[in-house]
Amino acid sequence: MSWELRSLEHLRMEYVLIAQEPNVNISELCRSFGISRRTGYKWMQRYREEGLPGLYERSRRPHKIVNAVIGGIVVDLVRLRRDHPHWGPKKLRVLLEREGKHRGEIPSLATVSRILRSAGLSEAKGRGRRRRQAVVSKLTEGTYPNHVWTVDFKGWWRCGDGERCEPLTVRDLYSRYLLCVRPLRKRDTIAVRSVFEELFQRYGLPTVIRSDNGAPFASTSGPCGLTRLSAWWHSLGIALDRIKPGHPEQNGSHERMHGDMARELERHPSATLEAETRRLESWRRDYNQCRPHESLCLRTPGECYRISRNRLESVRAYEYPPSMEQRLVHTNGYIKLAGGIVFLSEALIGYHVGLEPVGDRCWKVWFCDLLIGEIDMAKGQRLQPSAETSGKTI
Repeated sequence: MSWELRSLEHLRMEYVLIAQEPNVNISELCRSFGISRRTGYKWMQRYREEGLPGLYERSRRPHKIVNAVIGGIVVDLVRLRRDHPHWGPKKLRVLLEREGKHRGEIPSLATVSRILRSAGLSEAKGRGRRRRQAVVSKLTEGTYPNHVWTVDFKGWWRCGDGERCEPLTVRDLYSRYLLCVRPLRKRDTIAVRSVFEELFQRYGLPTVIRSDNGAPFASTSGPCGLTRLSAWWHSLGIALDRIKPGHPEQNGSHERMHGDMARELERHPSATLEAETRRLESWRRDYNQCRPHESLCLRTPGECYRISRNRLESVRAYEYPPSMEQRLVHTNGYIKLAGGIVFLSEALIGYHVGLEPVGDRCWKVWFCDLLIGEIDMAKGQRLQPSAETSGKTI
């Protein structure tokens, strides 16, 4: 129970003087002054130790502020935020730990967020509406480096001189390692294949390549969606993953990286395409070696990525089973069969296909281990989709 609102020092002195008299009942005295026994004994103790000054009102300010942060930490956080204006508190806290200047004094994540908001460098985000997660099926999960590579074109923007910049981006799904950010003047098979030849020589071959259904990665008319580019990938033993049309969220982490590029690069383009190319490569190195990723327990992609042991020079031509006949796909996408010619696909020009007999003048057609359709000479000299054709492999 607190003191009545009168002169506190006077009441306390009066209480202490009465309490020192002989034969005084402390309990009754405390009730008469409207305080608890604990409060009464506290003021008696203070008077014995400090005299009259011990009865004065003291500041209620805590001796130690739990959330106090050293000024140097605040300065360094502001500096890191200005160096990386699009990085959040988790990444900035990891960078602060890496610098090693404030060992044992690194503030909590909540404190880092509070410092950024106080400095006007961040805004509190509401929860907003919770989005439903799309159901992804038949896509390979990257469980080790080079298990799955994802590829796409970032939406284009114009440099200061008006030239168009449209980067080709290739990324390792497991480690988030960004293998390539290369602006191309043309997004055709020749240009993209030359980039992948460099990547295969440098990093080795992945097990799977995931793409959308756009050119030059996939075709809406070719068997199994094969193009000249994806047929070359498959001839090297690389499996093909394709997201559903209109569902970029199935390649969500790659699209998230494109969002970072839009905020950090596209909004402030360089003067020329050559300058933009250098800036993209510098951003790629920073992304791989400096930027912590939450999906990697705040490690960097460079700490998690390893070069593939499957090398381009060790790839051998695919061997079809002895039960199959082989045919070379000639110019314009035709093969010779049963005394005539049958059109397959221009994507397969220069490759051998395997023909598996399934009846009189009827064959299943395989490209490496991929079933691409059937030829039934009774229905015409053209490749027909098979009831089993859906990317089925041997």
